[in-house]
Amino acid sequence: MTRTGTTGPTGPQGAQGPVSDSPRRHHHEATAHAEQLLEKVGLIDKRDDYVFGRRTMPEMDLASAACALQNFWLAARAEGIGAGWVSMFDPQRLRDIIGMPEGSQPIAVLCVGQVHEFYTAPMLELEKWDQRRPLSEILFENSWDNRT
Repeated sequence: MTRTGTTGPTGPQGAQGPVSDSPRRHHHEATAHAEQLLEKVGLIDKRDDYVFGRRTMPEMDLASAACALQNFWLAARAEGIGAGWVSMFDPQRLRDIIGMPEGSQPIAVLCVGQVHEFYTAPMLELEKWDQRRPLSEILFENSWDNRT
């Protein structure tokens, strides 16, 4: 993971490409105003050479990286620092822009910095992009589709 002091080439005019729909417009604005952009969060090249934790489930390095990102996000929030995970970018374009080696895989761009206030509810709900579902719709017990 690398960090820059400004949005730089991975910001709105870089790896995200054209901005037209509402969610992408928000990500565009967030990266344009972010105090810090943690540009490079990705999986290393030649990761098949590393056996630990990947022998039977090779995608575990992605799961571990996602957990680390969430822990960072929660720790930032606990300290009153805003963090946003920009997931709307072209991975190949980002790799090219920041010079990631062949075989590596970018998985996140994070906007990090002080915020004036936090949202009162998840932004997806506030902007009506999605709505919260009851746990009874998404939580299963002992087998798939056996609702609790």
